[in-house]
Amino acid sequence: MSPDTWRTWPTGTRVVVRRRRDDLPPGAVTGALHGGEPPFTDVLGEVVAVDDDGLTVRTRRGDVRVPAQDVVRAKVVPPPPARRHRRGDGTA
Repeated sequence: MSPDTWRTWPTGTRVVVRRRRDDLPPGAVTGALHGGEPPFTDVLGEVVAVDDDGLTVRTRRGDVRVPAQDVVRAKVVPPPPARRHRRGDGTA
């Protein structure tokens, strides 16, 4: 898949986007080999908007804007699995 395939996604597409983290303090140590923070994070949800500057993904916690320069990998994923009933709730 081309690195810029995300630019062609229509709204409503369920995706996962690996992005560079923007919440680390300047000079923070990154990478597991150095005992630091992971340099990347994943955003899972539905595409809300795509433009030349990046994309917006609606996650469970709200909309996340991912700038184009922070996209490392991105792919379409299947719909979430159906919710299962909890035991003891009176349903079979």
